Amino acid sequence: MSTPIRILLLDDHSLFRESLVRLLESEPDFRVVAHCATVSGAIDVLQRTPIDVVLLDYDLGEERGTDLLRQLHACKSSARVLMVTAGMSERTTLDVLNAGVDGVLFKHSNPAQLVDAIRKIAQGEMWLDGGIVRSLVSGVKDRGAETRNTRPLTSRQQEVLSGILDGLTNKEIAWNLKVSESSIKAVIQELFQKAGVRTRSQLVRIAIEKHAGDWLSNDN
Repeated sequence: MSTPIRILLLDDHSLFRESLVRLLESEPDFRVVAHCATVSGAIDVLQRTPIDVVLLDYDLGEERGTDLLRQLHACKSSARVLMVTAGMSERTTLDVLNAGVDGVLFKHSNPAQLVDAIRKIAQGEMWLDGGIVRSLVSGVKDRGAETRNTRPLTSRQQEVLSGILDGLTNKEIAWNLKVSESSIKAVIQELFQKAGVRTRSQLVRIAIEKHAGDWLSNDN
């Protein structure tokens, strides 16, 4: 990117924040605009300063990361959100995806994964740790959750959805399928229509929660 990715870090552990700031500022295309411990502090930054990516912890002590998600629209912020967490339940993970987070990353992930996730999210893509996807799909299938079989996917739509679940960019999916990137974008819009959603994170949530038995029948 020609200009640095502007980052806001929200985490209630000061030692973790300071360590992460040092890591991020070692990347030439990153600029940590601010870091804070509370939702109100983050909102204040978002109202005053353009932010590209928010690194958001789910467990903020007396608060939850979802408290910030609910207020982002009121801030009229276009910031994208990467949730960096020590762990969340299956239900909470699905909820934050539906709330509009653009990625979920475990705190025990290696630094290279974090850097890659931030860059992808800043470019409009999505990031989900592969272990998260496998765990969610397995959990839904184990429960025998009801699935909707009324709007089956074409083979191409299933291939593109699989690429999204694998955390691939549109360009990477296009390269794998030997088609143009514009055709991948068109297929994603078809998936949005079938799922009745507007974002990739909501698509992932619907696919896992409602269609694990049909749309994801080949994934695990």
